[in-house]
Amino acid sequence: MIANPRIVITGGPGSGKTSLIEALAAAGHATSPEAGRAIIRRQQAIDGQALPWRDRALFAELMLDRELAAHARFADIEGPIFFDRGTPDVVGYLSLCGLPVPAHVERAAREIRYDRRVFIAPVWPEIFARDAERRQDLDEAQRTFDAMAEVYPRFGYDLIELPKAPVAERVAFVASRLA
Repeated sequence: MIANPRIVITGGPGSGKTSLIEALAAAGHATSPEAGRAIIRRQQAIDGQALPWRDRALFAELMLDRELAAHARFADIEGPIFFDRGTPDVVGYLSLCGLPVPAHVERAAREIRYDRRVFIAPVWPEIFARDAERRQDLDEAQRTFDAMAEVYPRFGYDLIELPKAPVAERVAFVASRLA
């Protein structure tokens, strides 16, 4: 792997991104969890407004803030850092929701950079499941995948589709593509 790549893993909900990130963390890599789930948990705990089913624009602003903080937090870390989503995901989310993309969000996606290779997890119906934080259905998961597949190349990233395979095989696949 190259010296200090910031690697994004993106895709639709329920496609195994978080399981892959957790396996990479267990293997000793620096990782950053998905911002959206943490925001949803905290907002549910206080009956807050920044939930995707209450105020999508506010939810997006909090996601952007967390993505910026995560990127900065790893500024001095040696070795690869794996991110469960990145700043372009916020652009993709707003576009998916039919909301305008504010100039500052577009600027963040353009200026906060990750490794050019971005791994994208395809929709995988066999492992997809809804829960208290993931209320999307399979159709929305596919539309989310499509939004991310459009937005990342627009910001100059090369997408590498992850195989629908057990987590250990996905870890090996990622390592082989970064070698």
